[in-house]
Amino acid sequence: MNRRELLGTAGAVLVGTTAVRGRSWAASIPEAATMTEATTQPPLPPRTGPDYNPVVTLNGWTLPWRMTEDGWKEFHLVAEPVEREIAPGMIARLWGYNGQSPGPTVEAVEGDKVRIFVTNRLPEHTTVHWHGLILPSGMDGVGGLSQPTIKPGETFAYEYVLRKSGTFMYHPHADETFQMAMGMMGSFVVHPKDPAFMRVDRDFIFLTGAYDIDPGAYVPKVATMTDFNIWTWNSRAFPGIDPLVVAKGDRVRVRMGNLSMTNHPIHMHGYSFEVTGTDGGWVRESARWPEVTIDLPVGAMRAFEFEADAPGDWAIHCHKSHHTMNAMGHSVRTYIGVDQTEIAKKVGQLVPGFMPMGSTGGAAMTEMRMPTPDNTLPMMTGEGPFGSVEMGGMFSVVKVREGLARGDYRDPGWYKNPPGTVAHKVDGGAVAAAGNGAVAASTASTRGTRDGRTLAMEVRARRRTIGMQAMDMSKVPMDRTKP
Repeated sequence: MNRRELLGTAGAVLVGTTAVRGRSWAASIPEAATMTEATTQPPLPPRTGPDYNPVVTLNGWTLPWRMTEDGWKEFHLVAEPVEREIAPGMIARLWGYNGQSPGPTVEAVEGDKVRIFVTNRLPEHTTVHWHGLILPSGMDGVGGLSQPTIKPGETFAYEYVLRKSGTFMYHPHADETFQMAMGMMGSFVVHPKDPAFMRVDRDFIFLTGAYDIDPGAYVPKVATMTDFNIWTWNSRAFPGIDPLVVAKGDRVRVRMGNLSMTNHPIHMHGYSFEVTGTDGGWVRESARWPEVTIDLPVGAMRAFEFEADAPGDWAIHCHKSHHTMNAMGHSVRTYIGVDQTEIAKKVGQLVPGFMPMGSTGGAAMTEMRMPTPDNTLPMMTGEGPFGSVEMGGMFSVVKVREGLARGDYRDPGWYKNPPGTVAHKVDGGAVAAAGNGAVAASTASTRGTRDGRTLAMEVRARRRTIGMQAMDMSKVPMDRTKP
C-alpha cells in the first residue's frame, strides 16, 4: 500500500452510540487506516500547524489524523489480530493495531490537543497506556484503576493535551503480559513546538521486542519470560529489517523504545554519537558525552544523534550476540574440536540427512541447507556484497551516501568502497616475509646479537622449566596448616 492509498483507505469502523462512553461521537469517528505491508513507509509530513521533520518508522508507518473545527487532532487505533512477516519465510500471528504489529506511529506536536479513538476487535478486553506522556489520571489507560476496560466491539476515546515533546510509546495495561507478548505496542512521537529546537535532517524510530515461536509454529508462547528465540526491531528480524538510509552531511536521530523482557546494548559501527533524549525528555548539550554503544533498559526510550560524515554501510545491532540470531536452540552442546565423523555415520543410518555441527565453530551453519519446518528462519543468514553476513535478529545497516535528495529513503544498494579501502587477503609468501622481518626486528632490538632460532630455543626451555615447577607445586599439600 502506498501513501496515497493509505490516506484513502476506507476501513470504516461500525460502532454503536453507546460504545464511545458518555459521548455522541459515534457517527463522526474517523476512518481507521490499515497497513498491509511490513516495509518502511515514507514519512507523513505535517499538513497544518507548526512545521517539523516527520519521523521514519523502521518497517512501519505513521497513523494519519484529521483536524476538527475546534482544534483537536483525531486519530483512530484498532486493536485486532494481525499477521506480521518477521522476515521473508516467516509469518507470525500476533495482536496489534491497524493491521500490523507494532501499531502505527502516532505523531503530533507539543501543545496539540489530541483525541485518540481506540476500537477493540480482540477476543478479550484491552486498554491503551500512553507510556511516558504527562496527562490526566483518567486518561492513563490502566484497566480497573484509571478507566473501565474496553470490551470487544467497544470504542473508547482518549483526550489530552501534549505537554512536552519527546519519544514515547503506547501499549495495553490490561492482561499486559499476554497482550504485549502477542505484539501489542506502538511508538508515539511529540515534536517540539519550536521547529528550530532539536532539529535534525533524518529521524528514525523503532521498538525492540522478542518472541518465543517454535520452529514451524505461528503463534508466540506468551508465558515465556526469558528463553526467547526471535529478537526483533518493530517485529522484524534480520534480514527482514530495512536499512536506515542517510545522506552524507545529515544530522541524524535514532529513537528507540524497549518493550521486551531484557535490556539491549545497541551498538553502531563507524561513528560515535551523543544520547540526546531519554524517558524524561531531552538531554542538555552540556550533559552529553560521546558513545558508540547505548544500553536500552526495559520499558525505556532513548534517542541518539550523529553527524553523517563517513559514507559507507555501517552495521547497527544489539551487542548481546544471541540477540543477533534467529531460532537458536538454547540446549545445544558445544562440539568445538570434536571429530563427529563416526557418530555422524551411525546417526545418519537412523536419521537420514543428519548433519553434524559445531566441530569447527558455528560459521559452517550459514552454508548448511538442512531441512527445516515451514515458517522457520535460518539461525544466521543475510547476504552482503562479500558473502553471508551471518546475522539475524536485531541487526540492520546504516547506509550513508553522498548526493541523496531530501526525503529519499530508498535502499541505495551496497556501498562501493573506494579502491584500496577494503581489507584483502595477503598471499602466503608475503605473510612469511613479513613475519620473519618482524621476528628479526624484534630480536635485534631486544636480544642484541642473538638470532631468532636461539631466542626460540630459550623460550621453549623456559616453558619446560615453568611446567616442571607447576608439577612440583601440585604435590604440595592443600592444607597449609600442616608442616
